[in-house]
Amino acid sequence: MSDSGLAALSLIESSKRLAAYTAVDQHVKPEHTIIGIGSGSTVVYVVERIVQQGVEANKKRVFIPTGFQSKQLIVEAGLNLGDVDEYPTIDVTIDGADEVDKNLNCIKGGGACHLREKVLAEAAKTFIVVADFRKNGESLGTNWAPGVPIEVVPFAYARVLRQLKETFGSPNATLRMAVKKAGPVVTDNGNFVIDAPFDTEKFQDSAKLLAQIKLLTGVVEVGLFCGMAKAAYFGNQDGTVTIRREDGTTTQVNA
Repeated sequence: MSDSGLAALSLIESSKRLAAYTAVDQHVKPEHTIIGIGSGSTVVYVVERIVQQGVEANKKRVFIPTGFQSKQLIVEAGLNLGDVDEYPTIDVTIDGADEVDKNLNCIKGGGACHLREKVLAEAAKTFIVVADFRKNGESLGTNWAPGVPIEVVPFAYARVLRQLKETFGSPNATLRMAVKKAGPVVTDNGNFVIDAPFDTEKFQDSAKLLAQIKLLTGVVEVGLFCGMAKAAYFGNQDGTVTIRREDGTTTQVNA
């Protein structure tokens, strides 16, 4: 990679870190004791900033992971690990996203953790998204090519796949296959994942699409997070951060 390419990469990483730091500074307050930690490259900086808040601040806190990666981040940082079974109400959950639209609806599940991610998002009083500029768009289905991740029980996957193709208008829906293992991806819950691409028109009412897919027998969870995020923080190519809030306002943070 050229020096200019390395410099650009460094700038993007700096903006992702600034986005994560700003999200933590604005939403993880001293009174917050139960915190959900999501997955993705930007969340590494979320944990880093939380650790910087100090031992005393974190001594009384419990951190709930959405999956293996976030669990490892919590443990390696020396933070208190908990589970949503013990703490069904969370003060704030910060997570990544695969795509976010202008209304803060999200596609999540690129890492096949969207069932647990949605549980932690719904359990949180405040759900915050942190990502890079590539995830920021006007409409879902624009930047995230693989489509909507759908967790499905193995027994029903063939039938659900056929329904998605023939009834829901996703002819390119596919069963997600493992990269370095023969066979399909298996979630932490023992299920399969179908990736279903849709035209942007389908996302004009993402909540309706979510409800319709969720009603299919065998579907466990759908990677559409609608009307849940309070704000989204995006690290930009130029090192700045764009903050979009649920009320429609947008602000910029300079590098």
